[in-house]
Amino acid sequence: MKDRSKQRTEHSNTPVLLLLVRTGALEPEEYFIKGPTVIGRDESAGVRVDSTLVSRRHAEVSFDNGTWWLKDLQSTNGTYVQDERVEEVAITETTHFNLGRNGPELIATSVKRWPAGLPSDHDVLSDYADYYLKQSPHEEGVGERTIFIRRAFQDLQRKHRRRKIAAALVASALIVALASYGFYQHSQANRQQQMAESLFYQMKSVELKTALSETTVLALKGQESLDEIQHIRAQRREIETSYDHFLKQVGLYADQLSDQDRLILRVTRIFGECELEMPANFVSEVKRYIGYWHSTDKLEKAVAEAENKGYDRRIARALLDHDLPPQFFYLALQESGFDTYAVGPSTAKGIAKGVWQFIPETAVKYGLRLGPLYQLDRPDPRDERHDFEKSTEAAARYLRFIYLTDAQASGLLVMASYNWGEGKVTDLIHNLPNNPHDRNFWRLLSAYRDKIPQETYDYVFYIVAAAVIGENPRLFGFNFDNPLRHLDKESTRI
Repeated sequence: MKDRSKQRTEHSNTPVLLLLVRTGALEPEEYFIKGPTVIGRDESAGVRVDSTLVSRRHAEVSFDNGTWWLKDLQSTNGTYVQDERVEEVAITETTHFNLGRNGPELIATSVKRWPAGLPSDHDVLSDYADYYLKQSPHEEGVGERTIFIRRAFQDLQRKHRRRKIAAALVASALIVALASYGFYQHSQANRQQQMAESLFYQMKSVELKTALSETTVLALKGQESLDEIQHIRAQRREIETSYDHFLKQVGLYADQLSDQDRLILRVTRIFGECELEMPANFVSEVKRYIGYWHSTDKLEKAVAEAENKGYDRRIARALLDHDLPPQFFYLALQESGFDTYAVGPSTAKGIAKGVWQFIPETAVKYGLRLGPLYQLDRPDPRDERHDFEKSTEAAARYLRFIYLTDAQASGLLVMASYNWGEGKVTDLIHNLPNNPHDRNFWRLLSAYRDKIPQETYDYVFYIVAAAVIGENPRLFGFNFDNPLRHLDKESTRI
């Protein structure tokens, strides 16, 4: 015999699921769902959501045992309910969920649920019901008692229908009100996020424009010029204060965020990336590379080497003098481990040498004199790439040039360019829109992941992970102090 609960699930009165789908700034789309439905980017999905954060088969809604359920289909960016990633969740009342963190939002409401008190054995009287209640009350050969019962039942049905219609209207009004309120709240949050993002990129645009003209202004050396620079910097600080205010409103740094996660977001912002636009898996990816640093003693040894020779302060000061984040200190660590006589492998561009691993062409471009052994894979004391002071100054100027031009103040793009070769990555970067909002490492990965070498991908994440660890080594289980702890905090970028 067929299971009664399953029979009720398949009953024609299965509740309808009302689904509102909002993608970006578009008007929400409305779906009425009556059975199992896949949500995703694929053309065959019952509910199609066109977003790069959405997998082809991202999630599924289905009705089972009196309740609608939402199930994630092992999507790449996950399904989130109240900022928590879920595998499966019951849809009770009105449920808000996102496809990917900060991705398209869906609002689900079950319009009508299966009556909780319906007897499981209601079919026992089906034969009597068919005879007494489903026939016409005026059929010939039917007794007066039967006709009376049928008429009475039809009166009850009419009254019941009126009550159901009234209840349905009230319920519908309530659903619409709840959905409207939820949509309003979501719209407000979206507007706040969009305003915060706008402020962030406005801040970066001001930084780019002022930095490019700052050299000319300083060359005038007049008090009026210096006052103008201070005024522009004050404007940037005001924009930054407003941005921080909006971050609090959207709850990005909420209490439920772990100290490690907060630090990852903060360091990535130091490198010039907007926290609100980071991919959903970015934090977990940085943590994966932090795990790689745990598997070797390279980080501890390199930091100790830098501190013993005073490289930590001197590199940080050179970077700050060129208005760069001092955390680019970790780029030199990744390149050479702070070995001034490091020699790289032979390449088509020549042999890289020194702490910053300059190839001959770039070294000459930034004023470093090559030694007579520049074509040999061995150190050369007469090669200025091995001169710590001169090569560090050249590296700071080179990083600043990339930062202000093609990278559009994206620190992660600077790292990719430095590793992969400015000329190689520039062609791909030029295919991205020429503005800070659309030129960042996320957009480059999204468009050209198959063309970016794994070595460059690893290089960027190793540096970011090292910078995160360096801010608070013991928080991540490392036994050394922050090598940048002696810097004047007011001189570092927030």
